[in-house]
Amino acid sequence: MNILELQPQDKSLAAIRDKVLHGERLTKEDGVALFQSNDLLTIGQLANYVNQQKNGDNVYFVQNMYINPTNVCEANCRFCAFRRDIDEEGAYTMSMDELLHYVEARFYPGIREFHIVGGHNQHQKFDYYLDTIRTLKKAYPDVAIKAYTGAEIEFFSRIAGISFREVIQELIKAGLDTMPGGGAEILTERYREKMSPEKASTDDWLRAHQTAHELGLKTHATMLYGSIETLEERVIHMLRVRELQDQTGGYMVFIPLAVQPMKASAGIKRRTSAFDDLKTMAISRLMLDNVQHMKAYFINIGTQLTQISLTMGASDVHGTLVEERISHAAGALTQAGLTVDDLVWLIQGAGKKALERDTFYNVIKEY
Repeated sequence: MNILELQPQDKSLAAIRDKVLHGERLTKEDGVALFQSNDLLTIGQLANYVNQQKNGDNVYFVQNMYINPTNVCEANCRFCAFRRDIDEEGAYTMSMDELLHYVEARFYPGIREFHIVGGHNQHQKFDYYLDTIRTLKKAYPDVAIKAYTGAEIEFFSRIAGISFREVIQELIKAGLDTMPGGGAEILTERYREKMSPEKASTDDWLRAHQTAHELGLKTHATMLYGSIETLEERVIHMLRVRELQDQTGGYMVFIPLAVQPMKASAGIKRRTSAFDDLKTMAISRLMLDNVQHMKAYFINIGTQLTQISLTMGASDVHGTLVEERISHAAGALTQAGLTVDDLVWLIQGAGKKALERDTFYNVIKEY
């Protein structure tokens, strides 16, 4: 079917369809209406249309490695099963030698990015977090360092007694190349007061990324959906990211993350539905008209839905990861990492062109 001939099953979406086809920006009311609709095929087709305009059939991935230097954390977020108190069983904080040993045991030559997040370990000084970057940059100078969320920037600012700008400047001096999108959860204070009251506020998280953009860093943005947030709060979250992107242009990609249920044994009612996962991906693509890429995160939604997402607005399937810990600590049932062959198979199986990229979406290889 020609997209111009698309007739929504849900007639209330006709006006939104017209806006999308004419390149008009969607409003908060439009976003809520999309979430309230069950016409997934129309929503998906519209998102696919927008993605085709931006990225054609190109789908990107990166060879990367996840590193979590510590799981000790001052915060007690209700959705997290990864964190530990310092004296709790399973708590760890890698020394620099342990960090290098961990990476050396898992590294292979194709890796182009280290993705570093961890607990807000108040028992370590800011120098520990700087040394983590310095150590890896010295040992692997050609690997991009993607490290520390907006929430971690706020934490570093507090423990070091310096401004967000000074924190990020010091991280850049140490070798930071970009920031991941975590710590955003849902960018409303009602949500944060209930789910992550000890972590950065909405304004803190946005200010951390704004400051990073002003200092020349390109960054990422996530949304952790599927717990207590309202549908309106999901849309508000997207709009807050969109507003900052209007100002700075610093976001490369948006990543909707399905919340995990804490235990792998949890039943399907405790997990986000496939319907919701696909709808959220598609609506993210429609609302965030100024962000180039939407990322389908196979760790949280599985490989099959990741593949289907490529026809519903996604243009990125993330990366090889090697060993993901945080979502798996909270009950993720998926693989902890994928091979390049796996990722290429997923992309090509959806009829798309697989492009290996670096951190900044420069193409390394076409498959």
